[in-house]
Amino acid sequence: MASTSRTRNGRGRGRGRGGRGGGSSSLPPPPSSTLPLIIEEFFIVIYEDPLVKKALPKKFADYLDGQEPAKVYLRAADCGPRLWTVEVLFDGQGRMYLDKGWENFAIAHGVDFGCYVHFKYEGDDVLTVKVFDGTMCRKYYYSDDEDTDDESDDDVKPCIHPL
Repeated sequence: MASTSRTRNGRGRGRGRGGRGGGSSSLPPPPSSTLPLIIEEFFIVIYEDPLVKKALPKKFADYLDGQEPAKVYLRAADCGPRLWTVEVLFDGQGRMYLDKGWENFAIAHGVDFGCYVHFKYEGDDVLTVKVFDGTMCRKYYYSDDEDTDDESDDDVKPCIHPL
């Protein structure tokens, strides 16, 4: 009779060495609630107008732990030392937005509908940015602009060229 009940509920002998789950698990233990939250990389997908302000993930704003920088500096990965100044807005509900200056960065770096934009927080309000097209392939650029320090961010002239 015992074998009939085992068959009916799908349980049988061959359960392995752990018995009723008392054995070791190959999964790591769950993270401790005392560990700090580290969000230094994230991406956004461009679903609407690529030139309007962009919301960053709430977890990233939370990671800044109450610091609300008035601006951040965007640097295109592998595209020289130029930093693009972008004003930041906070909505009072924990959301952070890239605002004035984002449009110029987006135009110069070919950010368009369907792009994936990867951000890496480098500290000191600097974010390194990589742009991926709609096929999820990275857009690579090189810079031919040697004198970028004197340029204004208001210059929408692309400082980079696709390879």
